[in-house]
Amino acid sequence: MSVEALSSERVETDDNAWTRRLVLFLRVMAVVSILKGLYHWAQVTGFIGGEEEAFENQAMAWQAATVYFAVIELVAAVGLWLATPWGAVVWLTTVVSMAVIELMFPGIYGGSLMVVAFEVIMLAAYLVLAWMAARERPP
Repeated sequence: MSVEALSSERVETDDNAWTRRLVLFLRVMAVVSILKGLYHWAQVTGFIGGEEEAFENQAMAWQAATVYFAVIELVAAVGLWLATPWGAVVWLTTVVSMAVIELMFPGIYGGSLMVVAFEVIMLAAYLVLAWMAARERPP
């Protein structure tokens, strides 16, 4: 095989580099979403926490938010793993929802700015990767 053939193969495989990076990012976020969803289900079922942290002993707002995230995180994880457009939309909904709850309703989960920072960084990473992946497609 000549050097030209090798370099042309290299160019062909690099055409979708950003798309591959985006899919890898979506898969990593799918694993994170599964872990977050299972954590929330563990809170609902009482698998984690003591008697005083039991689901039925929590405020109604905490219960509602926990059930919401227990369901939506797992739905987002499936969509992200499959790299579907609806998966990204559901994931974006979870990211924005968690940031809003942490910032505007600190009484529910404690108002952690670290959680908000993580969500914002992941959102920014997704937007950059999606933008770069869209730019490599021909018009």
